[in-house]
Amino acid sequence: MPLKKTKSLFRSTITAVTLLLIGTSCSYKQNQVLFETHGAANSTSSMVGSAPYEYKIQTQDIIQMRNLQDINYVVTVPGGGGSTPGASSNAPQPQTYQVENDSTVALPVLGKVKIAGLTKLEATKKIQGLYARTVLKNPIIDLRITNLKVSVFGEVRSPGSYMLTSDKTNLIDVLAQAGGLTEKGDEKKVRIVRGGMTDPQVLFFDLNDFRTVSNPAIVLQSQDIIYVAQNRRAIKNEKMQDFSTIVQPGLLFLNTALLIFTIARK
Repeated sequence: MPLKKTKSLFRSTITAVTLLLIGTSCSYKQNQVLFETHGAANSTSSMVGSAPYEYKIQTQDIIQMRNLQDINYVVTVPGGGGSTPGASSNAPQPQTYQVENDSTVALPVLGKVKIAGLTKLEATKKIQGLYARTVLKNPIIDLRITNLKVSVFGEVRSPGSYMLTSDKTNLIDVLAQAGGLTEKGDEKKVRIVRGGMTDPQVLFFDLNDFRTVSNPAIVLQSQDIIYVAQNRRAIKNEKMQDFSTIVQPGLLFLNTALLIFTIARK
């Protein structure tokens, strides 16, 4: 092979390997862009206080209701095929009702009652008052909204959707349900994306800071997105692994070119 052509091949090889190295150095940064704030959303420190959150019932919500004063009357139905250990198979089960697009829910005896836009407490008082004026004496209505959920992903052991079983379910509760953070998780970089598509807000939390547990913002809201970022060690290890995976073929190609160049000079 002519020496001039061999040198040209060698220079081309060096150029290709250099481009691979540059591309590898940028690849990880380009991939890690989850929930970065660049003006499209508001970012808020985890230590910013806020008023206690009260969810307002929306259309398509599912409510569960029972009358604690007489659980067999009006708002319960006989138990189905399944049974709870230690409980009677005929025990009444709370009935569920859906809030329709017209903001009302169809309830036994009462018919349609408008509850969309009310908090759970307001809806409970309204329904309780209506039953008291019609068929029940001193009713005690227990109302729950059963379709509220949050999404958890990132460096947790069991990412997925989790139901909000309590009005005060907080970030710590749901992270515990998700199995806690993995060894790659960064407890200093936990984010909650709140507000939906219309008014997104990113809240930052440091779980190493004891003040986080008393921050009212950790009480979760329906449709919150919880994301746990990777820690520095995991980022470094993954970057090195990506670098090694991409560079190895380039080094093999470079060694081959050097071998050809050496043979051609002889």
